[in-house]
Amino acid sequence: MTEYWFYHLETSLLEGVLPELLDKTRARNWRALVKLPPDLLAHLDQFLWTYKDDGFLPHGRDDEPMSDQQPILLSADAESSEGHDCAFLVDGAKCDIAEQTSRCIVMIDGRNEGAVQEARSHWKTLKDQGANLSYWQQNDLGRWEKKA
Repeated sequence: MTEYWFYHLETSLLEGVLPELLDKTRARNWRALVKLPPDLLAHLDQFLWTYKDDGFLPHGRDDEPMSDQQPILLSADAESSEGHDCAFLVDGAKCDIAEQTSRCIVMIDGRNEGAVQEARSHWKTLKDQGANLSYWQQNDLGRWEKKA
């Protein structure tokens, strides 16, 4: 059964959080799908190559050759998380979560009230379906605390 983890960003931007979560995903030897709106695709693609001086996150886009071989796949168009161990849903992006996907991480922009309301609705729907849910919120120091 897929675990759904909701990450409520309050003190950090996506760029300050996503690389660390992707690193942890790669440490598990998991393939990751990052589903995001089309207007963020090029920015995040470039950012993951350059976000730190001494490394990068190996990834590719689903509109490029050999996308099926990428350890981290960025997509604005994926309809399913099929073939991935972990799916990241960014800025309200949606896709069907395949049965074999171990974890789905929903990234919530806490500075956007519409995004927060949408995430609450998503949480309620999943809870009504009996999904395995966790809610993580940043404290004042930017550290993650499990709240539910």
